[in-house]
Amino acid sequence: MRSVIVWYVLFAVAVSVKAQQPVKVFVKDGVTVNSYDFNRLKPLLNKQNDTTYVVNFWATWCKPCIEELPNFEKLHANFKNQKVKVLLVSLDLPRQVESNLILYIKKKHLQSSVVHLKDPDMNSWINKVDPQWSGAIPATIIYKGDKRKFYEQSFTYEQLQTELEKIKN
Repeated sequence: MRSVIVWYVLFAVAVSVKAQQPVKVFVKDGVTVNSYDFNRLKPLLNKQNDTTYVVNFWATWCKPCIEELPNFEKLHANFKNQKVKVLLVSLDLPRQVESNLILYIKKKHLQSSVVHLKDPDMNSWINKVDPQWSGAIPATIIYKGDKRKFYEQSFTYEQLQTELEKIKN
């Protein structure tokens, strides 16, 4: 019986670790971007701890996304000593990660965590992010434990900070 339990625990840990492993790692000019399919990204969207997460879905080709990105960077800088994490999830095409995404990260000196979502079947995962999401970007989730809010809009810094405070406190 004890060996069955040990094998079950080892199996569960292995599945959990694999679920968060990227499907590809892009490295160029000193910048590393982990690329995930949705199943491997999903644990990053549902962490159960005392940290507040701000997850923004964006792309380098999306003008409203690029215009609001400095607000997420400012939020990251202003809350970096608190239990707040900003995650920028790029929806750039895989062939554009090295040429566009990494170049943008380096040029703008992004300090927030940036990952890439490489899952072309958007219809299978959009509703799993939020049932109200049409698929338009920018889109943002702010969550802490069971408190969660989804936004399909652009943010000013003040709006972003106000919404963060509602979830954080």
